[in-house]
Amino acid sequence: MSLHEVKEVVAEVTEMIKAWEESYKIKFSTSFNITGGEPFLRSDIFAVFEEIRSRGFDIYILSNGILIDNEKAEKLSSLGIKGVQVSIEGPNGIHEMIRGKGTFSSSIRGVYHLLKAGIKVTLNVTLSDINADSFMEMIELSSSLGVHKLGFSRLVPSGRGAGLLHNMLKKEKVKELYETIYSSKINGLEIVTGDPVYSQMSSTNNKETNFTPLGGCAAGVSGLTILQDGLITPCRRLHIPIGNVKTDSLREVWATSKVLQKLRDKKQYSGKCGSCKRWNSCRGCRAIAYAYSCAKGENDFLSEDPQCFIEE
Repeated sequence: MSLHEVKEVVAEVTEMIKAWEESYKIKFSTSFNITGGEPFLRSDIFAVFEEIRSRGFDIYILSNGILIDNEKAEKLSSLGIKGVQVSIEGPNGIHEMIRGKGTFSSSIRGVYHLLKAGIKVTLNVTLSDINADSFMEMIELSSSLGVHKLGFSRLVPSGRGAGLLHNMLKKEKVKELYETIYSSKINGLEIVTGDPVYSQMSSTNNKETNFTPLGGCAAGVSGLTILQDGLITPCRRLHIPIGNVKTDSLREVWATSKVLQKLRDKKQYSGKCGSCKRWNSCRGCRAIAYAYSCAKGENDFLSEDPQCFIEE
């Protein structure tokens, strides 16, 4: 997308949110998460940031950190960027096994620049059987670096990760690791995740109240993804096309997409997720459910999350 097209999309989102606030008399907490690939490979990325900020949106950036030097970090700080998430897959050896030789020190250098500029930094680990056993070491690394948060997500075996299907954690291993993380006492470091399964560990509510999604997986509920060519998907990790901002109205897509409507309807879900009393606050990770289903030749984005260990 050209910078002009990006600006048109930001303007459309602005008008859409404004119309919703006026119609429903509620205030939305609005933000853009800018990622890639690697967002800093785009030559006019700061012009994109400036346009979004001028419209009053918060900005969060997901990056590998390698291209963030002192000058870029200072510019991000001056724009009031709310936070930068840097992908670190484990201690040096583990990270470079996954991301390539020399990437660890380059990413950590970017983290230092961000911290020096006063920007809140989150390190994020994509969990697989390659790095799961070293996750607790990441707590130590995060604390020593002085970052604000340590995050994690589960491997989605699609796209570039399709060849890593065999590296998905077994459900029992996810349970063991999540229980260890949940019970850990960590001073000064916040552990964060968007994983809806992990969020259920702190919930005692397993009584079904209604079929309206109120939390959990964001796909179709609290966000949309716009790819570099304008393609719209329910989530950056759930690669199901539902429109294109170059030709389609975002507001119309949000309201009429058959895919989004199914994501919001419990009756459409199958397996454990379809019968779970925690559906409205979880729904599993739709991206993982879909990728795993595709690997079995079923292509069902409403199938159960294969790594869910929560008992009803």
